[in-house]
Amino acid sequence: MEDKKMALRTIRIQGDPVLTKKCREITEITPKIKELIDDMLDTMYEANGVGLAGPQVGVLKRIVVIDIGEGPVVMINPVILEKSGEQTGDEGCLSLPGKAGTVTRPNYVKARAFDENMEEYEIEGTELMARAICHELDHLDGHMYTELVEGPLHDVTYDDPEE
Repeated sequence: MEDKKMALRTIRIQGDPVLTKKCREITEITPKIKELIDDMLDTMYEANGVGLAGPQVGVLKRIVVIDIGEGPVVMINPVILEKSGEQTGDEGCLSLPGKAGTVTRPNYVKARAFDENMEEYEIEGTELMARAICHELDHLDGHMYTELVEGPLHDVTYDDPEE
């Protein structure tokens, strides 16, 4: 394993204006973007999250990282191509720690994005992956899940990540 210094970025909390802004597309992979990808993954794992979007670390770029337990997925300039079905369940966000709310999302999503090498690919997700893709892509347009919550938010503890 290579000797890479882990770099954590500060996760912006709801109320920070950066979370309400629309992000710009990434046009090329620079060393700075590669570092951002590594830092976002490190930050997401350290915070026990399943996804993280650029604006959550103060970067207004169309980039998200997701890992629902099947390995990391990097999505640059992602676009949802198809969505279908419906699922309703608890959703939380690293930018609103300790809270969750009931949100209805598509149960199936197909998206197109670029990977860390700017290779275009398509990804399909169901259940948690579909939820994560929709949630993270909302951040890129300045939206948070709290806009979609049905009923009040509730407190959560993360003692058992396998909930």
